[in-house]
Amino acid sequence: QVQLVESGGGLVQAGGSLRLSCAASGSIFSTSTMGWYRQAPGKQRELVATITRGGNTRYADSVKVRFTISRDNAKNTVYLQMNGLQPEDTALYYCHADQWMKNNEYWGQGTQVTVSS
Repeated sequence: QVQLVESGGGLVQAGGSLRLSCAASGSIFSTSTMGWYRQAPGKQRELVATITRGGNTRYADSVKVRFTISRDNAKNTVYLQMNGLQPEDTALYYCHADQWMKNNEYWGQGTQVTVSS
């Protein structure tokens, strides 16, 4: 069954903003570090940001001052607020759950973000 469901991708002009959402099943969300990764055409998947159950965050240097990851534990949802988007941010964005205590991980199906110049 689908464990992670992303939404919020789309087409935006450079300098614009988008907010991605990822809804997870409660049993996974509450025991996972949640994160966002992205993969551009012809490139490897890369970390964008992660957030622990306690709210500690980590960002890729390329997005650190522009993107904000957050989680709503009551809604079992993780968000990625993306401001100041640039064409190089164009990629398929994946939600990730690291259920490290059980040595499990889960991926969403991906949501496309396209930034036009």
